[in-house]
This record gives sequence, C-alpha cells and structure tokens, in this order.
Amino acid sequence: MDIFKRLLTLARPHAVKFFIAMLCMLVVGATTSALAFLVKPALDEIFLKQNAEMLKWIPLAVIVIYLLKGGCNYAQTVLMNFIGQRVVADLREKLYRTIQTQSLSFFTKNPTGVLMSRITNDVGYVQGAVSEAVTALLKDSSTLVCLVFVIFYRDWQLAIIAMLVFPIAIYPIAKFGQKMRQIARRTQVTVGSLTTLLQETISGTRIVKAFSMEEYENRRFAGENERLFRLNLKAVSINAISSPLMEFLGGLGISAIIFYGGYQVIHGHSTPGTFFSFLTALIMLYEPVKRLTNVNNTIQQGIAGAERVFAIIDLVPEIRNLPDAAPLPRISREIALRDVTFRYEEAPVLRNINLTIRAGEVVAFVGMSGGGKTTLVNLIPRFYDVSEGAIRIDDRDIRTVTVESLRGQIAMVTQQTILFNDTVRNNIAYGDIERTEAEIVAAAKAANAHEFIMRLPEGYDTLIGEQGTKLSGGERQRISIARALLKDAPILILDEATSSLDSEAEIEVQDALENLMKGRTTLVIAHRLSTIRNADRIVVLVNGEIREEGTHDSLLACQGEYCRLHHMQFKDNGRDGEEKTEN
Repeated sequence: MDIFKRLLTLARPHAVKFFIAMLCMLVVGATTSALAFLVKPALDEIFLKQNAEMLKWIPLAVIVIYLLKGGCNYAQTVLMNFIGQRVVADLREKLYRTIQTQSLSFFTKNPTGVLMSRITNDVGYVQGAVSEAVTALLKDSSTLVCLVFVIFYRDWQLAIIAMLVFPIAIYPIAKFGQKMRQIARRTQVTVGSLTTLLQETISGTRIVKAFSMEEYENRRFAGENERLFRLNLKAVSINAISSPLMEFLGGLGISAIIFYGGYQVIHGHSTPGTFFSFLTALIMLYEPVKRLTNVNNTIQQGIAGAERVFAIIDLVPEIRNLPDAAPLPRISREIALRDVTFRYEEAPVLRNINLTIRAGEVVAFVGMSGGGKTTLVNLIPRFYDVSEGAIRIDDRDIRTVTVESLRGQIAMVTQQTILFNDTVRNNIAYGDIERTEAEIVAAAKAANAHEFIMRLPEGYDTLIGEQGTKLSGGERQRISIARALLKDAPILILDEATSSLDSEAEIEVQDALENLMKGRTTLVIAHRLSTIRNADRIVVLVNGEIREEGTHDSLLACQGEYCRLHHMQFKDNGRDGEEKTEN
C-alpha cells in the first residue's frame, strides 16, 4: 500500500477540492440511507394507518432527498475526476521529464515501445486507482456505514444475521485482488512488447517489405496480440466472478433474513414497515459492497501500473550536474582526453585514450566499424561519462561544469538525420525557437538549403512529415546542417554526415559542411576517406585504442593501418581512383 499512499500524496495540492468532494460523498451516503429509513413511516403510517398528514410530507421528503443526493453526486464526480485527471497529467509529465534526463545508456536498455507504454498505458491504470477507486472507497464506504446504522437501528438481531455473511466474503475478495495485480503486471509488460513491435515494424516498413517479411511480422504481432487477449480475458473473468459470488453470498443472507423477519412479523414482534425498511437498507447495501469488491481489483491494477511508473521516476540520472557545477566558458585552447577508458557493460570499448585537440583544429577519426569512433565523440557532450580518466576543455573537467553549458558549445550533424514532424522553420531553429526569420534564412542559405525550401508548398512553414519523410536524404541533411549553423557552437561533431548520400547530394552537403566547419573545433567521423583528406589530423582507432595519428600524407607514408584502410577503399583504381572519388 506504500505505492497507493504515494499516489495519494500527489493529490495534496488539491486538498480543498478533495475535502468538498468528501463532504458531498458523505451527503450521498446519508441521503441513500435516508431513503431506506423512510420506508418504515411510508409503509406503516400511510398504507397501514392511512395517515393523510404523512401522505403530504413523505413524498416531499423523497423529492428533497433525491435533489440533494443528485447535486452532491454531480459535484463529487466532477471534483474527484478533476483531481484524478490532474494527478495523472502531473505524473505523466513527471515521468516524461525523468525520461528526458536519462543518459543514452538508459535508452539502449529500454526500448522505445516500452517507454511509450509506461507513459500511456501504465499511467492510465493509475488514473483508475486515483479517481475511480478513491471515489468508490469514500462514497461507498460512507453509504455502507449509514446503511449499516439503519439496519442496526431497525433490528439489531436481523443485522447480526446479515453481518455474518461479510467475513465469508473477505477471503475470496483478497485472493482475487492478489491475482488481479499479477495479471495487471503481466498485461503491462505485454502491452510494452506489443508497442515496441509496432514502433519497430511501422518505422522499418521499407525493410520489412524489401525482405518480404510481412507474414513473419504478422505472426510475431499475432503472438503478442494473442498473449494480451488471454491476459485481458483472465482479468475479465476475475472481475466477472466477483459480482456473482457477492450476489450468492448476499442471497444466502437475504433468505435467512426473510425467514427470520417474516417469523417476527407473523408473531407480532415487529411491523411490516420495520421489516421492509430493514430489507430495503440491506438490498441497498449490495451495490456499494459490490463496487468496493471491484474497487480492490482496480486498485491492484493501478498499483501494478504505479510500480512501473515510479520505477522510472525514482531513477537517478547517470549524467547530472554536480552540486557545485559551474558554467563552461567558450572554448579557447583545447579539448584534452587523458587516460580515457569507457565500458558499456564489462568489456571496455575504449582503452587509455590520450588525445589533445586544439581549438579551431579539424580532427578526423577513422577505423573499422566497432572501433569506438562514435563512442569517443559521444563522451565529449557527456552522452556517457568516462569509466576511467577525464575529458577536459580548457583544463576544466567536463564533469565539473553544467551539462547545459557544455552541450551549448557543441553542435552535431549525424548520419541518421533526426528531424521532427514540424515546419522547416522550427526544425532549423530547434534549440532556440525564438530566433528571427532573418537568422533562420541566413543559416539555410549557408547550408545550401534556401532554394529547395522556397520550392516547398509553404516554404519555411511546410510540415516535413515524420523524420522528414517529405524530403530527400540530401535535403534532410542540409536542414540538419542549417540547424547546427544557427546554433553557432564553437565545437562541431560530424558523425559520417555524408556516408548515406549519393554523389550529387554529397557534393551539395559537403559544400554546406565546409561553411559550417569554418572557425570551429571540428571532430569528424568518416567512412569515406576521401572526405577527410584535408583534415589537420587523422586519428586511427582500432579495437578502442589509438593506433595511428597524423596527416593524410604522413599516415600513407607510414604504410600502417590507415594505409591499409585507404587501399581497401581505392584498390581497384589506386591513387587515380581517389582523385575521381573526390571530384
């Protein structure tokens, strides 16, 4: 119940609304029991004694009671749903903010579909626990107490007989609740898997079709869908059996009460009005008891969802500011990697990296796939923290400065261009959407993007689709370059920015990249060696270690790893082939 208490603490800012709703629920309970209470005078005074005065007042009292009950029921429903929806909205936002603070390693461990399921599906279960369950607990409990008072007031002996049924019902209700929580957890895991599968297959539909794997993916989806169907069916079965069980137990109690109460009336120990008032209150008890039984199932589902939500909210980000972190001044001297080792799990990806990059220098990183090039450049903006050693900018350890000021000095252009389903303008200004029109256009022109943007249906206001699907690869990359130009960061990271483009698009993008690199400290990861021939320095990484370092010509002269990589790319045409590739 600690999780449930934690959910209730989220409602503290709405204590006044909660108090008013609680008063309304108490009134609903009192008016419900008042209707049962009026059965005795209505039956005894009107129908048996034929009291004309009571014929005037009792119907009027019933009207007033129903008006009061309806008004309070409406008020508590609106107030409790406001609190429930507000708590859930705040929880969803808190969850999203927590996810945004996590390092890249968090996202490698948690698939996108699972995280989406946490934000949508799991939080939905929490909503039921906060609004519906709390309402039922308060309203139905107050109704239950008031009706129990009526039945004991009318006939305490009959009330004791009726109460004997309730202890019998406690055990199966508790067992159903435990089972429901287990099913809820499994259901939420399955929904996460299903969402992940959807996200992967829809975003990767071209590959699915290219390899004719539609039927395979259909079978995978059908398997997860069937698993979810069976879990939902189990949950329905548990909910469905709760009501019949309560009805049967209630029927046992009512049959005993009719026998005993009828015996009392026949022998003159009670009146018909007393008995039917008691019976009415007892029958009215069935609905709140049944709802309270189902509320337990709802609470268990909500707790299962909340456990998964709080498991993420409680995570401490791996990358965070130290208490005394200070802003990083604009780079003026160098980036220095000192004895840097990095591990994803146990095995090191980078080992004992020592490298100094001077301000304004262009340094290229080359090597076979898996050599650690991307990992190395990802350490500089602190997407990950080093396992050993340190990275220093102008002799300041980047772990001692604020993450915001560090990343504010770095712009990135990657092979996988990330654009958003927004306008061209907002994609270029991403990071500072308050930039002026003139600044955005200037950046687009420098990135050789202005002309094709103006040919779009609505120019800079054109929506580019999910991941920029309405644009070609070269156009997407130039928008990405314009975004980096507008940021005007002193450090630039280019991660195979042209490797996925055709020759024509590469020429346009390469020209835009040259504009972007002017006057910046640039780190380039390159697959095509022809694109980094003019770099100030080339660093060759092999199995996470720096194997060679130098200029293009000096590395070729060494006849080492770089020379081997160069010959692999240009072995068919030799030196002339390289020149042709560059031109």
